[in-house]
Amino acid sequence: MELLEYTALELGGLIQKGEVTPTQAARAALDRVAAEQDRNNAFIICLDEEQVLAQANHVEKRLAAGERLSPLAGVPMALKDNICTKGVPTTCASRILGDFTPPYDATAAERLKAAGGVLLGKLNMDEFAMGSTSETSYYGPTRNPWDLDRVPGGSSGGSAAAVAAGECWYAVGSDTGGSIRQPASYCGVTGLKPTYGAVSRYGLVAYASSLDQMGPLARSAADCAAVLELMAGKDRRDGTSLDAGWDGLTAGLNGDLRGLRVGLPADCFGDGLDGEVRSAVLSAAEVLKDRGAVVETFSFPMMKYVVPAYYIIAAAEASSNLSRFDGVKYGWRAEGYEGLTDLYEATRTQGFGAEVKRRILLGTFVLSAGYYDAYYKKALQVKALIKGAYDRAFEYYDLLLTPVAPTTAPRLGDSLGDPLRMYLSDIYTVPLNLAGLPGLSMPCGFDRKGLPIGAQLIGPALGEAKVLGAAHAFQLDTDYHRQSPTGKEASVQ
Repeated sequence: MELLEYTALELGGLIQKGEVTPTQAARAALDRVAAEQDRNNAFIICLDEEQVLAQANHVEKRLAAGERLSPLAGVPMALKDNICTKGVPTTCASRILGDFTPPYDATAAERLKAAGGVLLGKLNMDEFAMGSTSETSYYGPTRNPWDLDRVPGGSSGGSAAAVAAGECWYAVGSDTGGSIRQPASYCGVTGLKPTYGAVSRYGLVAYASSLDQMGPLARSAADCAAVLELMAGKDRRDGTSLDAGWDGLTAGLNGDLRGLRVGLPADCFGDGLDGEVRSAVLSAAEVLKDRGAVVETFSFPMMKYVVPAYYIIAAAEASSNLSRFDGVKYGWRAEGYEGLTDLYEATRTQGFGAEVKRRILLGTFVLSAGYYDAYYKKALQVKALIKGAYDRAFEYYDLLLTPVAPTTAPRLGDSLGDPLRMYLSDIYTVPLNLAGLPGLSMPCGFDRKGLPIGAQLIGPALGEAKVLGAAHAFQLDTDYHRQSPTGKEASVQ
């Protein structure tokens, strides 16, 4: 078995035993990034060999000194480029932050580094995490390793593509409305959006503060559990972070689903869902049944309201959060302006891409005096209703199972030409961000074109153990998460 074929935990185990060194793992990752970057454009910033090997050597010395590190010590990883990294640029895939180098680490990055993580670089994404295809990046689109003519999903498309292509053993992305789970589905990897507040948002460049949450993308559910254990927990620098126990996530992965009640929302399996996706997700339900779970269908009529409510709230918060980018304090500044107002206008016009401008304008509109009550206030009321609907569902079910996206990965350019189509692709993922719930995308099959299909497991608040346990049990009986596009013929047309 080649080094790049191991899961993150498997590689970490080999490093702990001394059978593989962090330097060997880092060199393997660097070679793969060099081979794949021109094909899929998964990275915006690749750290040079000297920087990466220095980190690996430091971990080796810590292990040799007998320091007790995490099970993932020495395992190469990468971060989405909206997660601040001290001394390493954080661009958010935007021209306006092209020269911004943070003087501090995000809490998540800080904790992974302390645990022995080896950072390879910063991953491509939709600009300011606004998109579902990773095509809105100022640095060019990321391509899906399974078919280079197709999108990897977004906005954490670079994160999913890098893991799928074997360029890193795990990555950290952010999820505002499905931006971890949808690209995980399109790229055939496992991606977890934790409960809102599980991972500190300190150092995450904000898109929509009440919806944003960081989480892991990796080969397996067990890997995701191990990464979450390292990142999660209370942070004094983030008042929304939660003080709850995530330490026993990996230890609790025993594959036993006897008595677990799983609900299938009938409203998620109706019109608009591709037939092959439906079949694959329902087949996943049968695997859970064979493991002892009780699976039932129920009605969840709130689905028709989730997309409009989400995009109103997210755009409103984005219009506020992105007002800080004005060319005065930091970041890129336009030239040839006359006066302060002209500086603001020129910098934002030239610095932001079309999709970011569209969402800022929408958000400013719904927050304006004449429309606040008609749109934003009603969206908040619908958000509360959606949360209540999930609360009622979880009075009866332990987990819910749905598709992640209505289709497999579309071709490059198809969604950008039809923004509404792109927004509707989030229909199965955005409810969890509105309700603050954990959700995981796990590979559950392939369509006739050989493109991955993902199934989504949804848990109650702080229900990561149940979600990861069910996903792990599924992956004990299937090998979809072991499939790789590496070596697959793919041409760019």
